[in-house]
Amino acid sequence: MVKLNKIYTRTGDDGTTALVSGPRRKKDDLRVQAYGSVDETNSFIGLARTHAAKLARFDSILSRIQNDLFDLGSDLATPVSDSDKTRPPLRISQKQIDWLENQIDQLNEDLDPLTSFVLPAGTPLAATLHVARTVTRRAERDCFSLIAKEPETSPKTLIYLNRLSDLLFVLARYANDKGKTDVLWLPGKHSGHSKGMT
Repeated sequence: MVKLNKIYTRTGDDGTTALVSGPRRKKDDLRVQAYGSVDETNSFIGLARTHAAKLARFDSILSRIQNDLFDLGSDLATPVSDSDKTRPPLRISQKQIDWLENQIDQLNEDLDPLTSFVLPAGTPLAATLHVARTVTRRAERDCFSLIAKEPETSPKTLIYLNRLSDLLFVLARYANDKGKTDVLWLPGKHSGHSKGMT
């Protein structure tokens, strides 16, 4: 169990931060940026949960994701080269990725088929899940850049984020009355030359 007795330490005042183990990194380091984006994703999922408080299934799914995102952050904050050889580092597992895929498959069965791209709108829960989805996509891009620079980074971090963004999209549609009240993109609607959607 992690125990934090003091919130401020002043050790980051020089623009560096400590990883789980190993040397300190600058706060704009790609690795720090990647797990920072994961933290931001987690915060927006926490915000989404405030709109899902009375929806037990949603809250359960989002709660698990929040916990797994801390695992992902720990994974990213522990480079392979810096790992403590006496204690295996926490890594994202295939089991966690499989769980995301299972949730996507189950929820998607209940959704109306897509007839156009979906705008990030609808209910407050759906709109917040769309924000979380787009931040997840940024975290995914950050992880991709990190892996390109430091190839020893676990590729499962990238896969997890890719699946998570898909699940958040499906959850957002589910929050819009299972897709029935999705706000659809109407290409060229305001351009003066649209024929509308058929």
